[in-house]
Amino acid sequence: MIVVLDYGMGNLKSVKKAIDFLGYDSRIQNDLQGATKLIIPGVGAFAEAMKHLAPFREEIEAFANSGRPVMGICLGQQLLFDRSEEHGGSEGLGLLPGVVRYLPRLEGLKVPHMGWNTLQVRDRVLFEGIDPGSQVYFVHSLYTECVEQADIAATSTYGIEFPAAVRRENIWGCQFHPEKSGIIGLAILRNFLAW
Repeated sequence: MIVVLDYGMGNLKSVKKAIDFLGYDSRIQNDLQGATKLIIPGVGAFAEAMKHLAPFREEIEAFANSGRPVMGICLGQQLLFDRSEEHGGSEGLGLLPGVVRYLPRLEGLKVPHMGWNTLQVRDRVLFEGIDPGSQVYFVHSLYTECVEQADIAATSTYGIEFPAAVRRENIWGCQFHPEKSGIIGLAILRNFLAW
């Protein structure tokens, strides 16, 4: 059973709709009971999301440590890391080493980074069957600074090169929204669901 975690923040229905479209059995629920795969979506502020996730933290850590697949989407991906500098800083789930930082405000570029952007793929597991230079949909003001370069599954560029997706064994994350990225996003989501 694929569980889309309802912790009070996130684009739950659009993620579930994409999973259902791909023919997988999924549920939106506020616990991990019966989960074989876990998706943590997210929209909003990091610190607020971590407050909402507090009751699930130990359960999420145990789930991830058991080797079962976990995917974070957008803010959900950022929550997988050690901490964020947003709004003075706050601790994350610590499933991946790294820090969430603000995108630099560079001349001619609006923050948040919103819209379609190109992927530079490094990891063939998450991106199996995805053509080089494929585009996906982003909405974010922060990015992850990974400690381990090997954790970066794909990058994109918006003033700076940043991790667009991450993967370490059973921990997966997309800074972009696969559920809003058309055929390419569905293919990426399918790769996670089939893993």
